[in-house]
Amino acid sequence: MPNSVRPRGPRIIAVANQKGGVGKTTTAINLAASLAEKGNRVLLVDIDPQGNASTGLGVEPQRRSATTYNLLLEETPLSEVIVPTSAPGVWLSPATTDLSSADMELVANEKRSFLLHDALRQPAIDEFAFDFVLIDCPPSLSLLTVNALVAANAVLVPLQAEFFALEGLSQLMLTIREVRQTANPDLRIEGVVLTMYDVRNNLSQQVEADVRTTLGEMVFKTMIPRNVRISEAPSHALPVLSYDSASKGSAAYRALADELLARRAGVRLERAPL
Repeated sequence: MPNSVRPRGPRIIAVANQKGGVGKTTTAINLAASLAEKGNRVLLVDIDPQGNASTGLGVEPQRRSATTYNLLLEETPLSEVIVPTSAPGVWLSPATTDLSSADMELVANEKRSFLLHDALRQPAIDEFAFDFVLIDCPPSLSLLTVNALVAANAVLVPLQAEFFALEGLSQLMLTIREVRQTANPDLRIEGVVLTMYDVRNNLSQQVEADVRTTLGEMVFKTMIPRNVRISEAPSHALPVLSYDSASKGSAAYRALADELLARRAGVRLERAPL
């Protein structure tokens, strides 16, 4: 079916930050679950060789016979790769350590930056009627991350509420600018979300003030708190919404999904209490 007559595809959002330990995978998992809880059909594409999003959504290694590696480098049909997850309404393109070698293999491919773009625009994806595709990127500005940025409509940046929060963000912004100029002129920044926020900590409050002063409306009003339930949920292979639906972590990710959906509709929400 020609692209010109295909239905409008899903909103594709890359969840990216080259700095590790900022809550990137946790945000990808729980935002996917929150969007699905609101009636959306969501695909999470794991392109991190660590495969933490796959594990955190209850997809055991033995269920990863076809992975994002096969999708990118062997052109395996999407229908043979994606699997249902422990979160209702969320499907997964899983990852294994096979992706560790992908960067080297991609270098020799003349379409190396567009492989994920093309894979997520197979006509077969229409059969799944996804509303959102979230891409969990590796903690680096590698060719895998570039593939995500070329494929995406927008980038969501988790930013830990710590002293060096803004360090390194400039490099990500430069990469986004380069991708706009060379491969994906429509790429936008969905927003920056502060994670691991401790309302009792003066440093967290100072970081929030600095980030909002620097980035302004780009920063989501919703902040993700430090919450033990968020930390425990992956060990049970569940999103925090399934592990403890009443926790502050669950409430925060629901609020983030609400704000993201409201932004898409042009509505501004008030900041939710922590």
